[in-house]
Amino acid sequence: MTEPHYIFYLINIGGAAALLIWSVRLVRTGVERAFSNALRRWIRHSTRNRFLAAGSGMAVAIFLQSSTAVAMLISQFVSKHGGLTAAVGFAMLLGADVGSAVVTQLLVSRQPWLIPLFLLVGVTLFLRAKNGGFRQTGRIVIGLALIFASLDMLRAATGPMIENPATSTVMGYLGQDLLAAFIIGAGFAWLVHSSVAAVLLFVTLVGQGVIGVPTAAAMVLGANLGGAMIAHLLTLSAPDTARRMVVANLLLRGGGAAVAALLVARSPGSLAMLGSSPEQQAINLHLSFNVVLAVVALPFVRPVTSLLGRIMIDQSGIGAGLEPASALDTAALSKPQRALDCATRELLTAGQKIERMLVEIGPLYDSWNNITAKAVVAEDKAVKKSLLDTKLYIARLGEQELDEQLSRRSMEVALISSNLDAASDAISRVLLQLAKRLDAQGLQFSTQGRTEVQDFADRVLGNVQLALNVLMNQNPGEARELVEAKEKVSRVEQKLQRQHLGRLQEGLKESIETSNIHQETLRTLKHVNTCFSTIGYPILDKSGILLKSRLTSY
Repeated sequence: MTEPHYIFYLINIGGAAALLIWSVRLVRTGVERAFSNALRRWIRHSTRNRFLAAGSGMAVAIFLQSSTAVAMLISQFVSKHGGLTAAVGFAMLLGADVGSAVVTQLLVSRQPWLIPLFLLVGVTLFLRAKNGGFRQTGRIVIGLALIFASLDMLRAATGPMIENPATSTVMGYLGQDLLAAFIIGAGFAWLVHSSVAAVLLFVTLVGQGVIGVPTAAAMVLGANLGGAMIAHLLTLSAPDTARRMVVANLLLRGGGAAVAALLVARSPGSLAMLGSSPEQQAINLHLSFNVVLAVVALPFVRPVTSLLGRIMIDQSGIGAGLEPASALDTAALSKPQRALDCATRELLTAGQKIERMLVEIGPLYDSWNNITAKAVVAEDKAVKKSLLDTKLYIARLGEQELDEQLSRRSMEVALISSNLDAASDAISRVLLQLAKRLDAQGLQFSTQGRTEVQDFADRVLGNVQLALNVLMNQNPGEARELVEAKEKVSRVEQKLQRQHLGRLQEGLKESIETSNIHQETLRTLKHVNTCFSTIGYPILDKSGILLKSRLTSY
């Protein structure tokens, strides 16, 4: 093989690997955008015991095609919602590791005709669907087709390299030094931020005969360490509970992978029990390792996380006493565009505070806490001051001669400021008082009623987070998704109101006693959602997606 040909084959392999990495990410982002609220509700309903939690973690990992994504989702759930213990979170991560391994099995075992079928279905859904959820489903199906295509490209690209002397030399060395193969596997998984993509690559290489089975086994086990390391590094600033369960998963999965690699090095012939072909042996090792790890560790999740709780230092409160600086730079008023950027940053900070208020309100409906209530009121005052300062800042900016575009943008910022003020007021005045009434009168929602309110609040919280993203990135696609979510929230609220009235007709005591509080809570949450949804309208208006009364058909 000549030098130009060798470089050409390397480029082909690199391109195929890049497509594989991007395709896995495409599927994950599609699932996150379409089903993130449903996944959050699923996680919250799966906290009853460790085995149910592990099963839920596995299912969510299969949907997201990534155990790292599950770790981030659980970490965010702990940060935003609370109510999830480190032991339950650890059980979910163990299940997620198994789910990630199942994904690789499904992606390797597929029929060739799936690629054109998935592309046809996916592109049709993405281009033709009017509903955002169907469009994201199209994105997921396209991603799956591209994963399959990238694996075929990888097999075609590596074929001519098998007989190359240089390839044989390198792979022969790795066959003799499984520690190096293990480190390469861990490093590659960390580099691409996807253990699924890494394992698929290694399995394809061993299937083509580019690397030996022991080398592939060491790389696959290394990818398990790398995958656990990704979540650890991404959650360093997370709350103590989230950090504990991620560290526990890192120690167990990473340590277990190192031990398994040593066993493979001592007895490489034992891999033959995992399948008849090199490809099967490598992929089955990945699944078997994670299943055994989960089965062995599940009974001990509580003592492990308790031990880590004594060892690890909670750093979540470090720097908590520092007051956030205002983004409203008066020196920027002479540069209108920069001044508007400063005002938008201030709105983003205020929106994040309101998001936190919404999170803190939820537990007060179950158990009143004066300290939390005072914190919500104090946060509301801080938000109101920040938003008032923003309006005054915009007013000072308006004293200058602004062109039409900047003038329009300044009005949009002022309108968003007013809507955020209304959302903060609704949480601190209405929801807080409703929670206090429940406590003062010794009332509780019915089980079904409380679940409905909690799920509805989760839905609204997800839209609040989406609205803040839209405020930051000004993305028309996400703005459309935000406005569509507003309509869906209205329909869900009406449905929940009807269900509540149905329970009243059945004479359910808890529903009768808490009827006004239940209905007013739903209405207020819908109002908060509406206040944040208005962030999307100016973006859609500028991009031509918004008509005077509704979204366009595309």
